Amino acid sequence: MNTEPPKSGIRSALEYTGIPKSWLSKRPKLPSRNWLIFLTVTSSITSLFIYDRQQCKKIRQEYIDKVKHLSEETPDHLSYPRKVTVYGSKWPGDEDHDQSMRYFRKYVKPVLVAAAVDYEMVNGRRHGDLATRIADEIKKRRRLDLGLDSPADRSGMPPRYTWRTKEQLRQQELNGGIVIVGRPTWKEFMTGLKNGWTDPLDIVDHDEELSKELEADGRFDEPDEPMEGASASPAQMHNSQFYASLQAKPSLPPPPSPAPAVDVPATVPALPPILLVSFVDYVGIKLVPHMIWDWMNRRHHVRAGAEAGYRLVMAHTRPINPPATKPLFSDITNAPTLDTDVNFDKSMEGYFRSSLQSIPSDIERGRKKYYEQLPAKLVVARELARNVREPTKDEIKYPPPTEVELRAERMTKEKRWRKDLGGWEIVKPSQEVPWDPRFESALTIFVDPPKESGNKEEHSFNDTQSN
Repeated sequence: MNTEPPKSGIRSALEYTGIPKSWLSKRPKLPSRNWLIFLTVTSSITSLFIYDRQQCKKIRQEYIDKVKHLSEETPDHLSYPRKVTVYGSKWPGDEDHDQSMRYFRKYVKPVLVAAAVDYEMVNGRRHGDLATRIADEIKKRRRLDLGLDSPADRSGMPPRYTWRTKEQLRQQELNGGIVIVGRPTWKEFMTGLKNGWTDPLDIVDHDEELSKELEADGRFDEPDEPMEGASASPAQMHNSQFYASLQAKPSLPPPPSPAPAVDVPATVPALPPILLVSFVDYVGIKLVPHMIWDWMNRRHHVRAGAEAGYRLVMAHTRPINPPATKPLFSDITNAPTLDTDVNFDKSMEGYFRSSLQSIPSDIERGRKKYYEQLPAKLVVARELARNVREPTKDEIKYPPPTEVELRAERMTKEKRWRKDLGGWEIVKPSQEVPWDPRFESALTIFVDPPKESGNKEEHSFNDTQSN
């Protein structure tokens, strides 16, 4: 006896579509416990992700609406837009040097663009690059102000081209600002600032100084072995003369005369206000949980970046909080510590990889290994250059470096080693941010605008400078 219930019209139609009969006759039931756990976790994560991204758009648009009226103001046709300089540097342990700039472009830039604030990005590819660049720019400006260097020639410009005076350029710079992204950038900026206002103004060719130092250490010296005229073939004599010509140094132009002795200025002129943007780059397997949490909570970065951009656009500032004076007696304990801007983002140094502490020893180990292998390379290069022996098959297929190339290689390696070591000395956690008492009157910090002045009329900021 067939107990199968009569088929409905829909079921009969679905059977002709190729769907197995067992699927149509199976009664629906709740998923298993494992499936319920999987669906719950998946739907929860998806919902959190969607909520976070919706909040990101909402927060960003909220701050854009606060400042976009500034871009709609009609400035004078001879005025210039407000411009800020953004500094970023390589995060220790991360080979991608652009992470800090990527953070700025993603979270701070939208607010600046909405307010029609122009910006210039300066990024350090290796530790120490940013500090060197800032120091060189300051020393160059000091030389111009003292008349040691002449300004650029403008005779080739059109006759009616409107030039701004030095005072106008300076005022436009002060109307802008400086953006510092992250603790390593802050350390490099302050190091370059202090060196620029403390170092002498002599023009120094660092490559030439390093070349002289390396030449004097005797790594490339060889014992004098005069070749007997009777046993020396013409080819050997020719190669000997050719090698001697390679050793001879080309004539160099006379070095610039040193700058006259200039005392360190007693005061530092005011700098554009500084915007400190907190930033951390999670690097390493141990920080994977932080990376996951960070990926699921981007709204916090969007809000922090938007608030930072809003502070810069509104242009409310305060004097910098200098570091606290050290106590007279070093054995005083539990002394209160004053809040200082020098300690900006200091807690983020706790996320540096512990393996970075071995950078000095790693550099010394690489240098030692290189100099252990250098004599053998020199022997091969000199034997082949003087035709002492015939090259092997491998040497013909893969020519070894010549002595000239070895000297250039050594110069490159020494520059890299010294720059990496000096850069790490700047950004390492145990190194404090350099400070000079003259900076107290020269540096200001962007802060949040007063809450009671939140309307457009009170916040309307004319960020252009008339020519």
